[in-house]
Amino acid sequence: MPIYALDGLEPQIDATAYVHPDAVIIGDVRLGPEASVWPGAVLRGDESHIAIGARTSIQDGSVLHCTYDLPTIVGEDCVVGHIVHLEGCTISNGALIGNGAVVLHRVIVGEGALVGSNAVVPNDVVIPPGSMALGVPAKILEGRSHPGMIALTAEVYVARAHRYRQHLRRLD
Repeated sequence: MPIYALDGLEPQIDATAYVHPDAVIIGDVRLGPEASVWPGAVLRGDESHIAIGARTSIQDGSVLHCTYDLPTIVGEDCVVGHIVHLEGCTISNGALIGNGAVVLHRVIVGEGALVGSNAVVPNDVVIPPGSMALGVPAKILEGRSHPGMIALTAEVYVARAHRYRQHLRRLD
């Protein structure tokens, strides 16, 4: 798997985290216990840092970046869907970011909140805990998320990472 240091910035990957061989990790990226990063995902901590909490999945094709003064922080037990773009934002514990969503600078996604598939959350938006953010630009629907469903999905990806760590083998 391509894991790169940049200048003096080296990734810190917990021994129990799973990084798929086709994911790319660059610079100041911190992966917590049982976190997972799936094929085609790119986590590029070249300016500030990226922190991924325990049991959080970063799924296929997602791109996480940061800016000089804005780290990208994803809490514990989160699900970051396929082809998501996160940059300079904070995703609180137990949140779900749907496939194709874009979450930008200084956004705070509250605990147990959900950003819907293909939503765009522009700079400086705060999504309250337990809310949903849907559309382009995202509109907030308070109290509409389903934290139990998010927790189950997070658990599925922890189990899937264990399976891949034990049984994935390349055939070519």
